[in-house]
Amino acid sequence: MRKGERIWAVVGDTFPVGCKFQKSIVFSDTTFENNPDTKHPIYRTESGIYEPNCGLENVLMSWGHDEYMYQVLKFNQCSIPDEGMYMIRFHSFYPWHTGGDYKHLCNEKDLKMLPWVREFNKFDLYTKTEDMPDVENLQPYYQGLVEKYCPRIFF
Repeated sequence: MRKGERIWAVVGDTFPVGCKFQKSIVFSDTTFENNPDTKHPIYRTESGIYEPNCGLENVLMSWGHDEYMYQVLKFNQCSIPDEGMYMIRFHSFYPWHTGGDYKHLCNEKDLKMLPWVREFNKFDLYTKTEDMPDVENLQPYYQGLVEKYCPRIFF
């Protein structure tokens, strides 16, 4: 985050809100220095507003492209399996899947889904290329996936 940028306008790693910010959050030492939640008697505790082992599905996450896409798909009642929905929602939740933090909020399902999120992560960073894909060639394959899992969503 550059000086002068508002935290709500910056994309990147996601993390739970309503509980203590963990040190594994990128730039946690400076990002939250003026955030009033760090002084709030409940939000600064390990579990904050959550019960231990409540499950990540019950945790409010910081806003980003992960959460946006997850909410769009959920609202439109897509049929992507839970493994895929976890990959979409939590792939930028590095403090959890890479840093090992926030496990106290996880339930059995979260721990079962963690390997799927880690597998997807291999394709998230450092796999980008400047070469444009052949959209016409790829379109039928991806259109088939959209029709199978998201028939109510129009792209």
